[in-house]
Amino acid sequence: MTRRQSKTRATTEVTIVRDDTLQQFVGYQLRRASNAALSDLATALKPFELRMITYTALVLIVDNPGLRQSQLADAMDVERPNLVVIVTELEQRKLITRDTVPTDRRAYALRATLEGRHLYERCLKAVHAYEAALVDGIDPDALRMLNKAAQDIQKNARKRNSGKDT
Repeated sequence: MTRRQSKTRATTEVTIVRDDTLQQFVGYQLRRASNAALSDLATALKPFELRMITYTALVLIVDNPGLRQSQLADAMDVERPNLVVIVTELEQRKLITRDTVPTDRRAYALRATLEGRHLYERCLKAVHAYEAALVDGIDPDALRMLNKAAQDIQKNARKRNSGKDT
């Protein structure tokens, strides 16, 4: 019998993958829930030809007219060179404008166009409908607690990463 054959015989076939050890970790639960939610959200955004990242950028630009690209990159936690691709896509679709800041010619202020604001409104309705289905049957108090816990986790992560209270 060759070495390869003996290893094959000694290995049992796994039919069900158990993740009991991982289930005890909040981070694992958050990741699994996030993966499921974002997959459905991607489907909700598909008719608008937006990806989650371009939708996020559009929402932040609509909600913060005149936002600089560097501020958008920080808000989205995206490297600035990667953000250029996202902003260019939105600009090419005529959803936003990118204008130089008069006081700093190296910086760009981002504003939504009328078409961008209309798309934002349509997407917002779709995302609200998606979210309603996502949380259907979950107690409103539990949802408030979940939102608070998620915010606290983000705050703790920022403190840990920056070394100071935010």
